[in-house]
Amino acid sequence: MNKYELAVVVNAKIEDEERAQVIEKVKEMITRFGGNVTDVDEWGKRRLAYEIQKMKEAYYYFVHFEADATVPGEIEQRIRIMDNVLRYLCVKQEA
Repeated sequence: MNKYELAVVVNAKIEDEERAQVIEKVKEMITRFGGNVTDVDEWGKRRLAYEIQKMKEAYYYFVHFEADATVPGEIEQRIRIMDNVLRYLCVKQEA
Protein backbone atom coordinates (compact mmCIF):
# COMPACT_ATOMS: atom_id res chain seq x y z
CA MET A 1 0.00 0.00 0.00
CA ASN A 2 1.33 3.39 -1.06
CA LYS A 3 0.51 6.71 0.60
CA TYR A 4 -1.06 9.43 -1.55
CA GLU A 5 -2.22 13.01 -1.19
CA LEU A 6 -5.12 14.22 -3.33
CA ALA A 7 -5.55 17.99 -3.65
CA VAL A 8 -9.07 19.02 -4.64
CA VAL A 9 -10.05 22.60 -5.53
CA VAL A 10 -13.82 23.05 -5.18
CA ASN A 11 -16.07 25.79 -6.57
CA ALA A 12 -16.56 28.58 -4.00
CA LYS A 13 -20.00 29.59 -5.33
CA ILE A 14 -21.81 26.47 -4.06
CA GLU A 15 -23.39 25.96 -0.64
CA ASP A 16 -21.55 24.36 2.30
CA GLU A 17 -23.70 21.22 2.08
CA GLU A 18 -22.85 20.72 -1.59
CA ARG A 19 -19.12 21.17 -0.89
CA ALA A 20 -19.34 18.56 1.86
CA GLN A 21 -21.09 16.19 -0.57
CA VAL A 22 -18.29 16.63 -3.13
CA ILE A 23 -15.65 15.63 -0.56
CA GLU A 24 -17.80 12.73 0.67
CA LYS A 25 -18.06 11.47 -2.92
CA VAL A 26 -14.28 11.62 -3.25
CA LYS A 27 -13.83 9.69 0.01
CA GLU A 28 -16.41 7.08 -1.10
CA MET A 29 -14.56 6.63 -4.41
CA ILE A 30 -11.29 5.99 -2.60
CA THR A 31 -12.83 3.35 -0.34
CA ARG A 32 -14.75 1.76 -3.25
CA PHE A 33 -11.48 1.09 -5.08
CA GLY A 34 -9.84 -0.44 -1.99
CA GLY A 35 -8.15 2.62 -0.53
CA ASN A 36 -8.16 3.79 3.07
CA VAL A 37 -8.71 7.50 3.82
CA THR A 38 -6.43 8.54 6.68
CA ASP A 39 -7.03 12.29 6.86
CA VAL A 40 -8.92 15.17 5.21
CA ASP A 41 -7.31 18.58 5.60
CA GLU A 42 -9.60 21.53 4.80
CA TRP A 43 -7.71 24.73 4.03
CA GLY A 44 -10.86 26.75 3.43
CA LYS A 45 -11.43 29.53 0.91
CA ARG A 46 -8.27 30.77 -0.79
CA ARG A 47 -7.46 33.08 -3.66
CA LEU A 48 -6.54 31.28 -6.88
CA ALA A 49 -3.24 32.03 -8.61
CA TYR A 50 -5.22 32.72 -11.79
CA GLU A 51 -8.89 32.82 -12.75
CA ILE A 52 -10.57 29.50 -13.44
CA GLN A 53 -14.02 29.68 -15.07
CA LYS A 54 -14.20 33.39 -14.12
CA MET A 55 -13.67 32.61 -10.42
CA LYS A 56 -10.96 34.17 -8.31
CA GLU A 57 -11.45 32.09 -5.14
CA ALA A 58 -12.07 28.42 -4.34
CA TYR A 59 -12.05 25.97 -1.44
CA TYR A 60 -9.00 23.75 -1.02
CA TYR A 61 -9.09 20.21 0.40
CA PHE A 62 -6.25 17.72 0.84
CA VAL A 63 -7.27 14.07 1.19
CA HIS A 64 -4.58 11.71 2.47
CA PHE A 65 -5.08 8.02 1.75
CA GLU A 66 -3.38 4.65 1.39
CA ALA A 67 -4.04 2.51 -1.66
CA ASP A 68 -2.59 0.28 -4.35
CA ALA A 69 -0.84 1.86 -7.35
CA THR A 70 -3.89 1.54 -9.64
CA VAL A 71 -6.29 3.49 -7.41
CA PRO A 72 -5.13 7.09 -8.16
CA GLY A 73 -5.74 6.61 -11.88
CA GLU A 74 -9.27 5.33 -11.26
CA ILE A 75 -10.03 8.24 -8.92
CA GLU A 76 -8.65 10.85 -11.32
CA GLN A 77 -10.83 9.51 -14.14
CA ARG A 78 -13.94 10.05 -12.03
CA ILE A 79 -12.96 13.36 -10.42
CA ARG A 80 -12.27 14.80 -13.88
CA ILE A 81 -16.01 14.74 -14.69
CA MET A 82 -17.33 16.03 -11.37
CA ASP A 83 -19.15 19.36 -11.81
CA ASN A 84 -17.94 21.39 -8.83
CA VAL A 85 -14.29 20.31 -8.87
CA LEU A 86 -12.21 22.99 -10.59
CA ARG A 87 -8.79 21.31 -10.28
CA TYR A 88 -7.30 18.19 -8.69
CA LEU A 89 -3.87 16.61 -8.28
CA CYS A 90 -2.92 13.26 -6.82
CA VAL A 91 0.69 12.72 -5.75
CA LYS A 92 2.48 9.80 -4.12
CA GLN A 93 4.04 10.65 -0.78
CA GLU A 94 7.56 9.50 -0.10
CA ALA A 95 8.13 7.15 2.84
